[in-house]
Amino acid sequence: MSFFTNPNNPYPRSRKSVYAKYGMVGTSQPLAAQAGLRILQQGGNAVDAAVATAACLTVVEPTTNGIGSDAFAIISINGQQYGINGSGPAPQSLNVADLQAAGLTEMPKFGWTSIDVPGAPATWAAMVERFGQLSLAEDLAPAITYARGGYPVSQTIAYFWERAAQNYRQAQKEAANPAIFDEWFKTFCPNGHAPRTGEVWQSAEQADTLTRIGQTQARDFYEGTLAQKNRCSCVTEWRLFNG
Repeated sequence: MSFFTNPNNPYPRSRKSVYAKYGMVGTSQPLAAQAGLRILQQGGNAVDAAVATAACLTVVEPTTNGIGSDAFAIISINGQQYGINGSGPAPQSLNVADLQAAGLTEMPKFGWTSIDVPGAPATWAAMVERFGQLSLAEDLAPAITYARGGYPVSQTIAYFWERAAQNYRQAQKEAANPAIFDEWFKTFCPNGHAPRTGEVWQSAEQADTLTRIGQTQARDFYEGTLAQKNRCSCVTEWRLFNG
């Protein structure tokens, strides 16, 4: 029978145990962990740190995280447990008849048509408003810094980034309307290729988006300038898709 204790680790690869007195943040990307730790050091609580970390991951690990995603949270605070279901609904104006009229028998893998209303920004705002010690703008500050100033891409992220780029190039070749992929390549392959290990990637537009989310408690993302930009993008894509 194999068991694990601090002095007895039977696994061939391991990391050293880490101890902390005032708090700890663990993520798959060190820069995101640093973002959460920074918020704790500024007086934020675990909820603030979680939001800061999640937002930062959309910047430093975009291969698996994004602002336009869903979010779920289980929070234990002051002896009480809370759950937040931040999964977004399908767009109100999207219906089966329109999809069938466009010749679809299943939801497409790429493009605006298959995207639901992103729940992550609203979930961040709700968590911070009810449970946080800092403002949403303060919690998003580390992510904004990395997005605007850039950061060197790590080896693992570079690998998955390149794999995603290859998948999108193939999908673009097969798409009836290749233009729907233009913005993706503009944002994530600014030099004509996915960022390689050690290359600095930055996105001023993502920094601006996170700034507006923080300043408006995420309302701008759903009702304001950002929402209008998203709506226009959706309309343009649907017209391309629907001929």
